[in-house]
Amino acid sequence: MVLARRALTFIGLLIALLGLIWIGQGTGVFPYPASSFMINQSPWIWRGAIALVAGLLVAGAARRFVR
Repeated sequence: MVLARRALTFIGLLIALLGLIWIGQGTGVFPYPASSFMINQSPWIWRGAIALVAGLLVAGAARRFVR
């Protein structure tokens, strides 16, 4: 079960990091690569926020419920 908890925590944090990148590209703070279709597009801010929250929930649930 320790392996499952660590794996789910890692996956949750990876999803949260992906959400932060999407928020950064959607707001234009992280414009990389320069030809990305996500730069300054508000739908990616919302999608990133949802991914961020979902990732944190997965990581938190893994730490709390998987024993």
